[in-house]
Amino acid sequence: MNFFKIKTSWSNAEFIVLKLCIASAYILIGTYFHDFFSNYYTPLIILFGITVIWSVYLWLTKMKNSKQE
Repeated sequence: MNFFKIKTSWSNAEFIVLKLCIASAYILIGTYFHDFFSNYYTPLIILFGITVIWSVYLWLTKMKNSKQE
């Protein structure tokens, strides 16, 4: 299966969701080492969960649309 060779195009607005997902993951990893963000664990986990689901949904719909064309 050529899963990693499939190419899709993302608009800037759709790419923001993926960037938020990655940024929240970095902050969560950073909170393990520093107590600065320790008060924000719950909102960050919620943000990360929402953006992961949203990014995967956008990616799957783009893959589905590119196969139909």
